Amino acid sequence: MLPTTHPQFPQSAIYKKAQDIFALSRNISQYLGHDLAELNEDGTEDRNIYFSGDIVQQSISLAPEILKAESQAFSEEKEKHVASLTRLTNLLYKNCERLEHSASNGKDFLPILRKELKKFRKLQRTWMLTL
Repeated sequence: MLPTTHPQFPQSAIYKKAQDIFALSRNISQYLGHDLAELNEDGTEDRNIYFSGDIVQQSISLAPEILKAESQAFSEEKEKHVASLTRLTNLLYKNCERLEHSASNGKDFLPILRKELKKFRKLQRTWMLTL
């Protein structure tokens, strides 16, 4: 489920990119989930399966943080949401790097997500100047 847009806010480029990242990470996570759900030979589960869920949770939080930052009247509140957005982006990027070392065919799609995150970071820098 994609985050819904609020009628008061125009769909900025960063917001659209956040929605794209969510859709991409959800699809990658589903693909990875099938490969990583199987138990290892010693009966333990692959620990990378948790990172696949993390990328979805972190990416779904991007768009609401953008809306929260844009809706705040005071700069301190805006900065709090911008800092949260930066942390989420960094965690998402780090989890992509972790998943690239997993034993799954889906890891081939993670560079695409990382490339989109790099574009998002560029948009984020410009967007932060406009707040």
